[in-house]
Amino acid sequence: MQDLTRLDAHFAFGENWQHFSSLITNERIAQAEAALNRLLGEGNLRGKTFLDIGCGSGLHSLAALRLGAARVLACDIDPASVNTTKAVLRAHSPSPAFEVVERSIFDLAPSEVGQFECVYSWGVLHHTGNMMGGLRRACGLVLSGGIFAFALYRRTLLCPLWTLEKRWYARTTPDRQQLAARWYAGVHRFALRIAGRDPAAYLEAYVGKRGMSYAHDVHDWLGGFPYESVAPQQVDRLMGANSMRLVRRYVDRRPLRLLGLLGSGCDEFVYSKR
Repeated sequence: MQDLTRLDAHFAFGENWQHFSSLITNERIAQAEAALNRLLGEGNLRGKTFLDIGCGSGLHSLAALRLGAARVLACDIDPASVNTTKAVLRAHSPSPAFEVVERSIFDLAPSEVGQFECVYSWGVLHHTGNMMGGLRRACGLVLSGGIFAFALYRRTLLCPLWTLEKRWYARTTPDRQQLAARWYAGVHRFALRIAGRDPAAYLEAYVGKRGMSYAHDVHDWLGGFPYESVAPQQVDRLMGANSMRLVRRYVDRRPLRLLGLLGSGCDEFVYSKR
């Protein structure tokens, strides 16, 4: 059986975020800062140590530095993401207090890298091939009194079908990926119209969601293999067993979201270490 925690079993996330990095502007950086403030609390990063697990393009490591983090360690298993994050931080960071390493969450040990006042992992651990194991490892990297902020795909009825789709998309040709992405975007626009929303306005406002790009997020969603999802109650149980206390969470319980017809959105969680 293939070891899904290995890089060679994963979708090419790094290539996607390398391409996205050319779109990083001051507006996107400001939106990423606002997203961190919303999740962590205004001003709560100033003077804190920050670990970014699965740094991708480096945008949110950059936002943490802009918000006053004293030190940032950014890690990713994909060398393309590591190189992209280094380039983005060197180009935009107001502080040299960062390190970027090519490392899996399963290779990060507190005895080696220390513990952090803020551990952050948005939309990453469900792609590791061992989501629950990744969550436990991340909890061990949180300093006592520190916080762990993360986002994970919510469990939907159609998650088994999406797992098959992602396995196919990650292995198929670029031409077929582009065709699938256009089909998905077309269905999404149709669904927005049925719901009484303007697709053009939705796309225009999308940059406000953490400073990200709709097209790159669609590619990430369709190809995001390995893929796991989880119910909030499962997260609570695992966190409680690892000395973590819930601070806040943002969970979308709308019936169509729970069906998962267009995919599974991310639930966001913040826990503190007892």
